[in-house]
Amino acid sequence: MSELLAIVGPTAAGKSSVAMELARRRQAEIISVDSMQVYRGMDIGTAKPTQLQRREIRHHMIDIVEPEVEYSVAEFSERGRSVIEGSKVDLVIAGGSGLHFRSLVDPMSFAPTDPAVRSDLGTQSLESLQVELEKRDPDAGIHVDLHNKRRVVRALEIVHLGGGTPSERAHTEEAERLRRYDSDYPFRAFGIDPGERLSARVDERLTAMRSGGLVEEVTALAPRLGRTARAAVGYSEILEAIAGRATLEEAFSEIARNTNKLARRQRTWFQRDPRIRWIPWSERPEEMADRIESDLR
Repeated sequence: MSELLAIVGPTAAGKSSVAMELARRRQAEIISVDSMQVYRGMDIGTAKPTQLQRREIRHHMIDIVEPEVEYSVAEFSERGRSVIEGSKVDLVIAGGSGLHFRSLVDPMSFAPTDPAVRSDLGTQSLESLQVELEKRDPDAGIHVDLHNKRRVVRALEIVHLGGGTPSERAHTEEAERLRRYDSDYPFRAFGIDPGERLSARVDERLTAMRSGGLVEEVTALAPRLGRTARAAVGYSEILEAIAGRATLEEAFSEIARNTNKLARRQRTWFQRDPRIRWIPWSERPEEMADRIESDLR
């Protein structure tokens, strides 16, 4: 297997453009590591590569399930690894989902899942779920955002299925392995981050998404969005506006705030990984690709 090349970093940094440039030069294909680009129809809000780009360069792990489906990291890992192991061409991994990236390159085990248990928990109020989780694990709030219903439901799903409490899982061998950064495949990873320019790039992207039909996309998809898909940044906020609980202006302001928060979390995640080499950022993807290729020589 040839060495994998990975381009990672926060959202709106320009990863896709750099990956496209490198894939052209290397006659490579791209594996997307984006937790929401797996959903068909969620195109504008996830900044999915265009059909023209996908005709030019083959992309994997995009448009693989319907938006009502719950698609786990474990399923993503299994399918993505089959792409890696079956590929006869060079591959460029690109995206901002740190857990999905690591699920492709590092050995990971996954907590048990059961859609029926998850669905039953999802019918309960956040308050009752918080009470149950804190009763089972008084320190759960250290490891789980107790104000995020999706995360509380997932934590309780794991508990109900015998996978351990959040505190127990934080001290498992798997958690220790995550801190060690073992890898199953040879790869070189490069990080790109526009730093203080990021907020302006987020605003520019949102302006383009709005004029490109994001509201119409969410409106059309709304009846079909599953729990995970409807929680995506850019979709959950517009769904609130569609329901009359916010104006569109408020929704887009909230999208900007949440996108910047997401970018900060992604930045923190990737900066912890000592295998990633951060390159100077440029407005020109070609220039960043040149720097990466120079480093690879």
